[in-house]
Amino acid sequence: MQTSQKPDEIRFESSLELLAKQVVEGFITGLHKSPFHGFSVEFAEHRLYNNGDSVKSIDWKLFAKTDKLFSKRYEEETNLRCQFVIDVSSSMYFPNDKYNKLAFSVQSTAALIYLLKRQRDAFGLSLFTDQLKLNTPAKSTSVHQKFLFAKLEEVLATSQLNIQTDLSSALHQIADLIHKRSLVVVFSDMLQTANSTDRLDQIFSALQHLKFNKHEVIVFNVIDKTKELDFNFENRPYEFVDMETGTVLKAHAAKVKDAYLKQMNEYRKNLTLKCAQYKIDMVDADINAGFNHILEAYLIKRQKMS
Repeated sequence: MQTSQKPDEIRFESSLELLAKQVVEGFITGLHKSPFHGFSVEFAEHRLYNNGDSVKSIDWKLFAKTDKLFSKRYEEETNLRCQFVIDVSSSMYFPNDKYNKLAFSVQSTAALIYLLKRQRDAFGLSLFTDQLKLNTPAKSTSVHQKFLFAKLEEVLATSQLNIQTDLSSALHQIADLIHKRSLVVVFSDMLQTANSTDRLDQIFSALQHLKFNKHEVIVFNVIDKTKELDFNFENRPYEFVDMETGTVLKAHAAKVKDAYLKQMNEYRKNLTLKCAQYKIDMVDADINAGFNHILEAYLIKRQKMS
């Protein structure tokens, strides 16, 4: 198994582009020792061999190394189009200003864009709160890559308080704006629906809208596992603040833990069942677990689409 690079092991004072390059190159190096062997440097130039492909396109040297059949990818072949959708509402600034769910989402997206560019695939970017803030078409040029990195840098430099989320509305708009079949990659904490079955239904209705339009979807459910799933707080009183509404709840951590975990587990159970029902790929993305599981999930999804 490869060792995942954790956020605190990366030099964040470097540019976002340099960070993305460092993460991806470290990941590719690890692929040689992982179950994804064969999807490293060669992956940008090859795809899995499909029945009906010309045997002349098979790379026999790569077959000798990987024991898998790959066809050489040619310039004129249609590559993947990928639309990144990032929740930039206030809840994404949890747990603190130093490192939070939004920073993790931005850096993960930057790494995926770098990988897509390496594979000559196209990439676009959408940002949303309670409304769609930005939506760019998918392109594969270096100029477009630098433009998106600049927009992502702006997100990192901005702090927004009391800004709520409307994922369903954003996804419906994006479904109407994307005219070519794409892989839609969503980064959101999905917490705006925790107390509302109706809101959860609305989100999956929007995800179905994307699938009806022939798009593939993968949702990265961005979480701070220690605090949000395990409720690992000290045994003392706290002031819990809703970052989207500003509502303050004073409570002793130990006294509310059981009730919180019961409600959170029930919500996540419903989320998992909905994903299975609608055949939506959803991946937990713990901000303290590093970036490799994000890149691995993308590669698995891309392999299925080849």
